[in-house]
Amino acid sequence: MANTIEQRKSQHIQITLNEKVTGDSISTGLESYRFLHNALPEIDFDDISIETNFLGFQCKTPFLISSMTGGTALAETINRNLAIAAEERGWALALGSTRALLDSDGHFSSFLMRKYAPSVPLIANLGAVQFNYGYGIEECRKIIEMTEADMLVLHLNSIQEVLQDRGDTNFKGLLEKIEQLCSTLEVPVGVKEVGWGIDGQTAKKLVKAGVTFIDVAGAGGTSWSQVEKFRVEDQIKRVAAEAFSEWGIPTAESIQLVRGEIENQPLIASGGMQTGLDGAKAIALGADLVGFGRSILKEATQCVEDVLEVMKVREMELQMSMFGIGAQTIEELKGNPRLKN
Repeated sequence: MANTIEQRKSQHIQITLNEKVTGDSISTGLESYRFLHNALPEIDFDDISIETNFLGFQCKTPFLISSMTGGTALAETINRNLAIAAEERGWALALGSTRALLDSDGHFSSFLMRKYAPSVPLIANLGAVQFNYGYGIEECRKIIEMTEADMLVLHLNSIQEVLQDRGDTNFKGLLEKIEQLCSTLEVPVGVKEVGWGIDGQTAKKLVKAGVTFIDVAGAGGTSWSQVEKFRVEDQIKRVAAEAFSEWGIPTAESIQLVRGEIENQPLIASGGMQTGLDGAKAIALGADLVGFGRSILKEATQCVEDVLEVMKVREMELQMSMFGIGAQTIEELKGNPRLKN
Protein backbone atom coordinates (compact mmCIF):
# COMPACT_ATOMS: atom_id res chain seq x y z
CA MET A 1 0.00 0.00 0.00
CA ALA A 2 2.75 2.45 0.97
CA ASN A 3 4.66 2.05 -2.28
CA THR A 4 1.42 2.29 -4.25
CA ILE A 5 0.48 5.60 -2.62
CA GLU A 6 3.98 7.04 -3.04
CA GLN A 7 4.09 6.02 -6.69
CA ARG A 8 0.67 7.53 -7.35
CA LYS A 9 1.62 10.82 -5.71
CA SER A 10 4.85 11.02 -7.72
CA GLN A 11 2.99 10.33 -10.94
CA HIS A 12 0.38 12.97 -10.12
CA ILE A 13 3.07 15.62 -9.73
CA GLN A 14 4.84 14.74 -12.98
CA ILE A 15 1.62 14.47 -14.99
CA THR A 16 0.28 17.77 -13.66
CA LEU A 17 3.56 19.50 -14.49
CA ASN A 18 4.15 18.00 -17.91
CA GLU A 19 0.86 16.91 -19.52
CA LYS A 20 -2.28 18.68 -20.72
CA VAL A 21 -4.67 18.16 -17.82
CA THR A 22 -7.30 20.78 -18.61
CA GLY A 23 -10.36 20.64 -20.84
CA ASP A 24 -10.43 22.32 -24.25
CA SER A 25 -13.65 24.29 -23.91
CA ILE A 26 -14.53 24.45 -20.21
CA SER A 27 -13.23 27.42 -18.24
CA THR A 28 -13.60 28.96 -14.82
CA GLY A 29 -16.20 31.36 -16.18
CA LEU A 30 -14.34 34.28 -14.61
CA GLU A 31 -13.35 35.58 -18.05
CA SER A 32 -17.03 36.45 -18.58
CA TYR A 33 -16.79 39.04 -15.82
CA ARG A 34 -15.07 42.40 -15.88
CA PHE A 35 -14.77 45.30 -13.49
CA LEU A 36 -16.22 48.64 -14.52
CA HIS A 37 -13.14 50.87 -14.34
CA ASN A 38 -13.29 53.79 -11.93
CA ALA A 39 -11.15 56.58 -13.39
CA LEU A 40 -11.38 58.58 -10.15
CA PRO A 41 -10.99 56.02 -7.32
CA GLU A 42 -10.50 58.68 -4.60
CA ILE A 43 -8.13 56.45 -2.61
CA ASP A 44 -4.36 56.27 -2.18
CA PHE A 45 -2.92 53.07 -3.64
CA ASP A 46 -0.61 52.84 -0.63
CA ASP A 47 -3.63 52.74 1.68
CA ILE A 48 -5.10 49.63 0.05
CA SER A 49 -5.28 46.75 2.53
CA ILE A 50 -5.63 43.13 1.43
CA GLU A 51 -5.78 41.83 4.98
CA THR A 52 -8.78 39.72 5.89
CA ASN A 53 -10.20 37.50 8.62
CA PHE A 54 -10.89 33.83 8.08
CA LEU A 55 -12.35 31.76 10.90
CA GLY A 56 -10.82 34.02 13.48
CA PHE A 57 -7.40 34.16 11.84
CA GLN A 58 -6.18 37.61 10.85
CA CYS A 59 -4.58 36.97 7.46
CA LYS A 60 -2.22 39.28 5.57
CA THR A 61 -3.86 38.26 2.30
CA PRO A 62 -7.08 36.56 1.15
CA PHE A 63 -5.00 33.95 -0.66
CA LEU A 64 -4.57 30.23 0.00
CA ILE A 65 -2.12 27.69 -1.34
CA SER A 66 -4.52 24.92 -2.30
CA SER A 67 -4.07 21.26 -1.41
CA MET A 68 -1.69 19.65 -3.87
CA THR A 69 0.64 16.91 -2.75
CA GLY A 70 2.50 14.95 -0.10
CA GLY A 71 4.02 11.53 0.53
CA THR A 72 7.06 11.68 -1.79
CA ALA A 73 10.55 13.17 -1.74
CA LEU A 74 9.62 15.77 -4.37
CA ALA A 75 6.41 16.55 -2.49
CA GLU A 76 8.44 17.35 0.60
CA THR A 77 10.53 19.86 -1.38
CA ILE A 78 7.38 21.37 -2.89
CA ASN A 79 5.57 21.67 0.41
CA ARG A 80 8.57 23.08 2.24
CA ASN A 81 9.05 25.79 -0.41
CA LEU A 82 5.34 26.60 -0.28
CA ALA A 83 5.23 26.67 3.51
CA ILE A 84 8.22 28.97 3.87
CA ALA A 85 6.79 31.33 1.26
CA ALA A 86 3.30 31.19 2.79
CA GLU A 87 4.71 32.22 6.15
CA GLU A 88 6.62 35.14 4.65
CA ARG A 89 3.71 36.48 2.60
CA GLY A 90 0.88 35.53 4.95
CA TRP A 91 -0.96 33.07 2.71
CA ALA A 92 -3.03 30.27 4.24
CA LEU A 93 -1.63 26.81 3.51
CA ALA A 94 -3.53 23.60 2.72
CA LEU A 95 -1.79 20.22 2.71
CA GLY A 96 -2.28 17.45 0.17
CA SER A 97 -4.27 14.36 1.14
CA THR A 98 -2.91 13.13 4.46
CA ARG A 99 -4.01 9.56 3.92
CA ALA A 100 -0.40 8.84 2.98
CA LEU A 101 0.65 10.23 6.36
CA LEU A 102 -1.02 7.31 8.13
CA ASP A 103 -0.82 4.61 5.46
CA SER A 104 2.82 5.06 4.47
CA ASP A 105 6.05 5.04 6.47
CA GLY A 106 7.91 6.98 3.78
CA HIS A 107 8.14 10.75 3.51
CA PHE A 108 5.68 11.45 6.32
CA SER A 109 7.74 14.58 6.95
CA SER A 110 6.35 15.98 3.66
CA PHE A 111 3.18 16.79 5.64
CA LEU A 112 4.87 18.29 8.70
CA MET A 113 4.99 21.90 7.60
CA ARG A 114 4.05 23.73 10.79
CA LYS A 115 7.71 24.36 11.66
CA TYR A 116 8.08 26.28 8.38
CA ALA A 117 4.75 28.09 8.67
CA PRO A 118 4.15 28.71 12.38
CA SER A 119 1.66 31.57 12.16
CA VAL A 120 -0.52 31.11 9.04
CA PRO A 121 -3.75 29.05 8.97
CA LEU A 122 -2.80 25.43 8.20
CA ILE A 123 -5.41 23.10 6.74
CA ALA A 124 -5.03 19.30 6.79
CA ASN A 125 -6.80 17.32 4.08
CA LEU A 126 -8.39 13.88 3.78
CA GLY A 127 -10.67 12.20 1.26
CA ALA A 128 -14.19 11.99 2.68
CA VAL A 129 -14.67 8.59 1.04
CA GLN A 130 -12.04 7.16 3.40
CA PHE A 131 -14.75 7.09 6.09
CA ASN A 132 -16.12 4.09 4.19
CA TYR A 133 -12.70 2.43 4.08
CA GLY A 134 -11.58 2.24 7.69
CA TYR A 135 -10.98 5.85 8.63
CA GLY A 136 -12.87 7.56 11.41
CA ILE A 137 -12.77 10.31 13.98
CA GLU A 138 -9.67 8.99 15.74
CA GLU A 139 -7.68 8.93 12.49
CA CYS A 140 -8.74 12.53 11.85
CA ARG A 141 -7.60 13.50 15.34
CA LYS A 142 -4.27 11.83 14.70
CA ILE A 143 -3.87 13.77 11.44
CA ILE A 144 -4.56 17.05 13.23
CA GLU A 145 -2.16 16.15 16.03
CA MET A 146 0.66 15.12 13.68
CA THR A 147 0.35 18.09 11.31
CA GLU A 148 -0.58 20.65 14.00
CA ALA A 149 -3.24 21.87 11.59
CA ASP A 150 -5.83 24.47 12.55
CA MET A 151 -8.62 22.81 10.61
CA LEU A 152 -9.45 19.81 8.42
CA VAL A 153 -10.89 19.83 4.92
CA LEU A 154 -12.50 16.71 3.46
CA HIS A 155 -12.16 16.40 -0.29
CA LEU A 156 -14.78 14.95 -2.63
CA ASN A 157 -13.37 13.28 -5.74
CA SER A 158 -15.93 10.76 -6.97
CA ILE A 159 -15.05 10.83 -10.69
CA GLN A 160 -11.34 10.56 -9.93
CA GLU A 161 -11.85 7.50 -7.72
CA VAL A 162 -13.78 5.72 -10.50
CA LEU A 163 -10.85 6.21 -12.87
CA GLN A 164 -8.11 5.19 -10.46
CA ASP A 165 -6.97 1.58 -10.44
CA ARG A 166 -8.69 0.04 -7.41
CA GLY A 167 -10.25 3.41 -6.59
CA ASP A 168 -12.47 3.90 -3.54
CA THR A 169 -15.91 4.39 -5.07
CA ASN A 170 -18.34 3.76 -2.19
CA PHE A 171 -19.65 7.25 -1.46
CA LYS A 172 -22.78 5.90 0.24
CA GLY A 173 -23.79 7.36 3.60
CA LEU A 174 -20.97 9.90 3.79
CA LEU A 175 -23.12 12.86 4.83
CA GLU A 176 -24.04 11.21 8.12
CA LYS A 177 -20.40 10.37 8.82
CA ILE A 178 -19.33 13.92 8.00
CA GLU A 179 -21.97 15.17 10.44
CA GLN A 180 -20.61 12.89 13.18
CA LEU A 181 -17.09 14.17 12.56
CA CYS A 182 -18.18 17.82 12.62
CA SER A 183 -19.94 17.37 15.96
CA THR A 184 -16.93 15.63 17.53
CA LEU A 185 -13.65 16.95 16.08
CA GLU A 186 -12.09 19.78 18.04
CA VAL A 187 -11.17 21.88 14.99
CA PRO A 188 -13.32 23.31 12.18
CA VAL A 189 -14.17 20.91 9.34
CA GLY A 190 -14.56 22.05 5.75
CA VAL A 191 -15.42 20.27 2.51
CA LYS A 192 -13.87 20.83 -0.91
CA GLU A 193 -14.12 19.39 -4.39
CA VAL A 194 -10.98 18.63 -6.40
CA GLY A 195 -11.87 20.48 -9.60
CA TRP A 196 -15.48 19.75 -10.53
CA GLY A 197 -17.24 22.24 -8.29
CA ILE A 198 -19.92 22.11 -5.60
CA ASP A 199 -23.53 23.13 -6.21
CA GLY A 200 -25.66 25.16 -3.84
CA GLN A 201 -27.92 22.38 -2.60
CA THR A 202 -24.97 20.12 -1.78
CA ALA A 203 -23.29 22.98 0.09
CA LYS A 204 -26.51 23.62 2.02
CA LYS A 205 -26.68 19.96 3.10
CA LEU A 206 -23.06 20.02 4.20
CA VAL A 207 -23.48 23.19 6.25
CA LYS A 208 -26.63 21.79 7.85
CA ALA A 209 -24.53 18.75 8.81
CA GLY A 210 -22.10 21.03 10.64
CA VAL A 211 -19.47 21.79 8.01
CA THR A 212 -17.81 25.13 8.80
CA PHE A 213 -16.53 26.16 5.37
CA ILE A 214 -16.84 25.19 1.70
CA ASP A 215 -14.11 25.27 -0.96
CA VAL A 216 -15.88 25.11 -4.32
CA ALA A 217 -12.78 23.92 -6.26
CA GLY A 218 -14.63 24.47 -9.50
CA ALA A 219 -13.99 23.41 -13.08
CA GLY A 220 -11.72 25.31 -15.39
CA GLY A 221 -8.37 24.30 -13.98
CA THR A 222 -6.84 20.88 -13.47
CA SER A 223 -9.19 18.06 -14.40
CA TRP A 224 -8.40 14.93 -12.41
CA SER A 225 -10.12 12.74 -14.98
CA GLN A 226 -7.48 13.96 -17.43
CA VAL A 227 -4.69 13.40 -14.88
CA GLU A 228 -5.85 9.85 -14.19
CA LYS A 229 -6.14 8.93 -17.86
CA PHE A 230 -2.34 9.17 -18.06
CA ARG A 231 -2.03 6.68 -15.19
CA VAL A 232 -4.83 4.19 -15.51
CA GLU A 233 -3.98 0.78 -16.98
CA ASP A 234 -7.58 -0.13 -17.81
CA GLN A 235 -8.16 0.78 -21.46
CA ILE A 236 -11.91 1.19 -20.92
CA LYS A 237 -11.34 3.74 -18.17
CA ARG A 238 -8.67 5.54 -20.18
CA VAL A 239 -11.02 6.05 -23.12
CA ALA A 240 -13.97 6.92 -20.86
CA ALA A 241 -11.90 9.62 -19.13
CA GLU A 242 -11.79 11.62 -22.36
CA ALA A 243 -15.56 12.15 -22.24
CA PHE A 244 -15.14 13.99 -18.92
CA SER A 245 -12.54 16.54 -20.02
CA GLU A 246 -15.26 19.24 -19.98
CA TRP A 247 -17.11 17.96 -16.88
CA GLY A 248 -17.89 20.09 -13.87
CA ILE A 249 -19.35 23.33 -12.57
CA PRO A 250 -17.23 26.32 -13.63
CA THR A 251 -15.67 28.06 -10.65
CA ALA A 252 -17.54 31.35 -11.09
CA GLU A 253 -20.88 29.55 -11.30
CA SER A 254 -20.06 27.35 -8.32
CA ILE A 255 -19.19 30.38 -6.16
CA GLN A 256 -22.57 31.95 -6.98
CA LEU A 257 -24.54 28.73 -6.46
CA VAL A 258 -22.95 28.07 -3.09
CA ARG A 259 -23.10 31.67 -1.87
CA GLY A 260 -26.74 31.78 -2.86
CA GLU A 261 -27.51 28.98 -0.41
CA ILE A 262 -25.04 29.69 2.43
CA GLU A 263 -25.07 33.43 2.81
CA ASN A 264 -22.85 33.76 5.89
CA GLN A 265 -20.67 30.65 5.83
CA PRO A 266 -16.95 31.01 4.98
CA LEU A 267 -16.34 30.25 1.30
CA ILE A 268 -13.11 29.47 -0.52
CA ALA A 269 -12.87 29.84 -4.30
CA SER A 270 -10.37 27.63 -6.06
CA GLY A 271 -10.19 25.88 -9.41
CA GLY A 272 -8.25 27.37 -12.30
CA MET A 273 -7.15 30.55 -10.55
CA GLN A 274 -4.34 32.17 -12.54
CA THR A 275 -4.05 35.80 -11.48
CA GLY A 276 -4.82 38.22 -8.70
CA LEU A 277 -7.47 39.68 -11.01
CA ASP A 278 -9.14 36.26 -11.04
CA GLY A 279 -8.97 36.39 -7.27
CA ALA A 280 -10.53 39.84 -7.14
CA LYS A 281 -13.42 38.66 -9.31
CA ALA A 282 -13.93 35.60 -7.12
CA ILE A 283 -14.03 37.73 -3.97
CA ALA A 284 -16.47 40.17 -5.59
CA LEU A 285 -18.66 37.16 -6.44
CA GLY A 286 -18.73 36.07 -2.80
CA ALA A 287 -15.53 34.23 -1.86
CA ASP A 288 -13.65 34.90 1.39
CA LEU A 289 -10.39 33.23 0.36
CA VAL A 290 -8.98 32.36 -3.07
CA GLY A 291 -6.92 29.20 -3.61
CA PHE A 292 -4.06 28.83 -6.08
CA GLY A 293 -2.77 25.39 -7.00
CA ARG A 294 -1.21 24.25 -10.26
CA SER A 295 -0.41 27.82 -11.31
CA ILE A 296 2.18 27.95 -8.54
CA LEU A 297 3.35 24.31 -8.64
CA LYS A 298 6.24 24.66 -11.10
CA GLU A 299 7.86 27.40 -9.02
CA ALA A 300 7.43 25.27 -5.89
CA THR A 301 9.56 22.53 -7.44
CA GLN A 302 12.40 25.02 -7.84
CA CYS A 303 12.97 27.33 -4.90
CA VAL A 304 11.32 29.54 -2.29
CA GLU A 305 12.37 32.69 -4.14
CA ASP A 306 10.45 31.68 -7.26
CA VAL A 307 7.33 31.01 -5.21
CA LEU A 308 7.67 34.37 -3.46
CA GLU A 309 7.91 36.17 -6.79
CA VAL A 310 4.67 34.61 -8.01
CA MET A 311 2.96 35.46 -4.73
CA LYS A 312 4.06 39.09 -4.95
CA VAL A 313 2.70 39.33 -8.50
CA ARG A 314 -0.67 37.83 -7.45
CA GLU A 315 -0.89 40.31 -4.57
CA MET A 316 -0.02 43.25 -6.84
CA GLU A 317 -2.67 42.17 -9.34
CA LEU A 318 -5.24 42.08 -6.56
CA GLN A 319 -4.24 45.53 -5.28
CA MET A 320 -4.35 46.97 -8.80
CA SER A 321 -7.83 45.50 -9.32
CA MET A 322 -9.00 47.11 -6.10
CA PHE A 323 -7.41 50.44 -7.02
CA GLY A 324 -9.10 50.28 -10.43
CA ILE A 325 -12.56 50.18 -8.83
CA GLY A 326 -11.85 52.31 -5.75
CA ALA A 327 -12.04 49.50 -3.18
CA GLN A 328 -9.66 50.14 -0.29
CA THR A 329 -10.37 46.95 1.68
CA ILE A 330 -11.35 43.36 1.02
CA GLU A 331 -14.73 44.07 2.61
CA GLU A 332 -15.30 46.79 0.02
CA LEU A 333 -14.34 44.34 -2.73
CA LYS A 334 -16.86 41.72 -1.61
CA GLY A 335 -20.07 42.09 -3.58
CA ASN A 336 -18.71 45.18 -5.32
CA PRO A 337 -21.28 46.41 -7.86
CA ARG A 338 -18.55 47.30 -10.36
CA LEU A 339 -18.20 43.61 -11.25
CA LYS A 340 -20.17 43.18 -14.46
CA ASN A 341 -21.16 40.12 -16.46
